[in-house]
Amino acid sequence: MPFLLDSFRSISTMGLFRIVLLFSLCSLISRAFSHETVNAHNNHILPRPLILKYPDNLIETQLNQLNEEVKLQCTTWRFAVEANNLNPWKTIPRECLEYVRDYMMGRGYGLDLERVSNEAGVYAKSVELRGDGKDAWIFDIDETLLSNLPYYQEHGYGLEIFNPVEFDKWVEKAMSPAIEASLKLYEEVLGLGFKIFLLTGRSEKQRSITVDNLINAGVRYWDKLILRSSDDHGKLAIIYKSEKRNEMVQEGYRILGNSGDQWSDLLGSPMPSRSFKLPNPMYYIP
Repeated sequence: MPFLLDSFRSISTMGLFRIVLLFSLCSLISRAFSHETVNAHNNHILPRPLILKYPDNLIETQLNQLNEEVKLQCTTWRFAVEANNLNPWKTIPRECLEYVRDYMMGRGYGLDLERVSNEAGVYAKSVELRGDGKDAWIFDIDETLLSNLPYYQEHGYGLEIFNPVEFDKWVEKAMSPAIEASLKLYEEVLGLGFKIFLLTGRSEKQRSITVDNLINAGVRYWDKLILRSSDDHGKLAIIYKSEKRNEMVQEGYRILGNSGDQWSDLLGSPMPSRSFKLPNPMYYIP
């Protein structure tokens, strides 16, 4: 019995202590709220709301991260385009307009052109020509020897669907400037003794305008300028250009080099000994 009484007293003491502690806490909370309410009443404002304060540069940081992500995505898109892993496509992605513009108007495009030209020049100098006048090098024209960048500056750098009527109006002006890196390669290849064929998707009706534009841009002394005849209209570029290369081979020419900005300039049969792809993220020609 004494043991039970002692246990009961111990439990009662603990319970009383908890009650006193709880009461004390409630009293403190009540006083705190009363103090806040009085202050709010005296200042004629509501109780202070909960305010989440973010760092001043948080929005700027998030925008920078978003811009970097867009740039990264557009870089991978351009890589897929140049590697011919993404085809066919009609326009550049809308979100990549600024990226393509900055690339085409900045140092990146120029450096890429120079890289292609330099590598092609190294190869051309390494080839031993047979001296029979049958060693040939093919050049495309648009975005290979001549730049239509002034036209595409006015047409969204490839964001707009290609309009052949508007583009032909531009071609008729014969104002396309030379791509300097390609002109340098052209002169090197010419000086080495290659036969030069200009193979373009332009129409035969544009021959005189094209000749004038090439000469004015500094491109001279080619052996043959091949344009689409009436029989070639409607053919895919890869088929049309393959057929023209085949005609060269049948005539006894050895196609040792080929320069173009489209994969349809380079693929197909017969294949040249070496092909050199110039950058062009603005449009795709199958």
